[in-house]
Amino acid sequence: MNPTIPPRTVINGTHYRHDEAAPYQWQIPEFFNIGIATCDRWADGSGRPAIISEEADGSVTTWSYDKLKTLSDQFAQVLAEAGIGRGDRIGIYLSQRIETVITHIAAYKLGAITVPLFYLFGPEAIAYRLQNSEAAALVTDSSGMDKVHLAGELPALKVVFCVEQSDIVLPQTTDFWDRLRAAAPLPQAVATRADDPAMIIYTSGTTGKAKGALHAHRVLLGHLPGVEVSHDSFPQPGDRFWTPADWAWIGGLLDVLLPSLYHGVAVVARRLEKFDAEAVFGLLARHDIRNVFFPPTALKMLRGTPSPREQWPFSLRSVASGGETLGDDLIAWGREALGVTINEFYGQTECNLVVSSSSKLYPSASGSMGRAVPGHDVQIVDEDGRIVARGAVGNIAIRAPDPVMFLRYWRNEEATQEKFAGDFLLTGDLGNMDEQGYIRYLGRNDDVITSAGYRIGPAPIEECIMRHPAVRIAAVVGIKDALRTEVVKAFVVLKEGHAPGQALVAELQQHVRAQLAAHEYPRVIAFVDALPTTATGKIMRKTLKEMDQ
Repeated sequence: MNPTIPPRTVINGTHYRHDEAAPYQWQIPEFFNIGIATCDRWADGSGRPAIISEEADGSVTTWSYDKLKTLSDQFAQVLAEAGIGRGDRIGIYLSQRIETVITHIAAYKLGAITVPLFYLFGPEAIAYRLQNSEAAALVTDSSGMDKVHLAGELPALKVVFCVEQSDIVLPQTTDFWDRLRAAAPLPQAVATRADDPAMIIYTSGTTGKAKGALHAHRVLLGHLPGVEVSHDSFPQPGDRFWTPADWAWIGGLLDVLLPSLYHGVAVVARRLEKFDAEAVFGLLARHDIRNVFFPPTALKMLRGTPSPREQWPFSLRSVASGGETLGDDLIAWGREALGVTINEFYGQTECNLVVSSSSKLYPSASGSMGRAVPGHDVQIVDEDGRIVARGAVGNIAIRAPDPVMFLRYWRNEEATQEKFAGDFLLTGDLGNMDEQGYIRYLGRNDDVITSAGYRIGPAPIEECIMRHPAVRIAAVVGIKDALRTEVVKAFVVLKEGHAPGQALVAELQQHVRAQLAAHEYPRVIAFVDALPTTATGKIMRKTLKEMDQ
């Protein structure tokens, strides 16, 4: 990674100042280790809190950086004694809990590669990822043991560490805490280069098999500007972070957990068994949480709670969201109900947090997800990687190299090559950029609807339909049409108290005609009970197209 390539950059770890004239540069050191950066440098004997764990019964344990260093050093030694070394893959199949953090930090100190696994994955999804990565070790709990037991043959798996008592015991199973407490600390962490592999995060797999995005240690440094921007000059005194997102996803791990620990900010660990608005607002108040990453689906579920600040004494400083377009209505609700302007950010597993809005740093633009985060050269390009004119629709792309960009897909060189065109990584998303640099997301490249010569993105239509008082959620796809090539079809889930019917179809069609454009209204509307989504809550438009066919 050439540390001076990006034309607009910030120094990692500093607060972002929106000053186009200031010539910041990336400062990526030759050697960098995520484990040292997120733990050891804060373990100064002061007892500074790192992780605040709340259990389902309400009990709370605060883990300091000092304790985290000791535990991660011990577990790194346990892994080494089990034959796990530099470059070996370690599956982490846990929810938000202290053992997840210990394992990540220990693995990085050892020079191993973590493979975060979403806690709600079933046996088939777990088996594929463990087999594909050839994980040599796995850390999980009793629920995970039940699923791994059904996963079938995992010949590369040398050892399974279970963090609690389990009725299922595989031949290679051992007790996480018993082994850790009996171990001496790792004598010395491995000296890793910034470009050395650190983690494999699997894509959500909306098309074909999930691909493993291999990231280097520098990926954490690459995320810092985006976290600083989307959370309005993070960190600030008193900041404390939480997210309902699983730490196995890049949003939970690299938008929240690791950047917070890098900055010495405590993270609340609490995965709700069921996402419930009252439980969320209560958690925010109990732990004086100041910063939250809420996926859009979570915000929509919170929206039904009237006057939450009058019911719970929480005081947020920043809220960020990414993964889907929010829309002006949801942002307006956030100002009233949460007391902050929700900042929207954009990225993907392969190259995350490269675009963001920031209510405190520069003006917002309706319909935009923000501007390129300093340090990342984001452009709109054609299929050959050539930059298109401002305002024109094209592929949202990031110029390579970039410290936040993945190294490659794990053992999939063909897919890696297909991801790039010219000097750019292609996200697969369509958008445009105005003269001020604001970027608008129009939809996935394969979701774009071609109708009577128009290229129509589904996101604005979905946002418009969901503003109708009868609609809870909607998704839009293109379906084949002999005359127009494709026409717009909307799948609509109604709120309670509203019934489907031809009158409502006509009303929704006219609503879109009036709010957007005549060529964008849905000529076909289907009322459904639910929409198919990925494990991260993203709508699977491909599945809707298949359902239609």
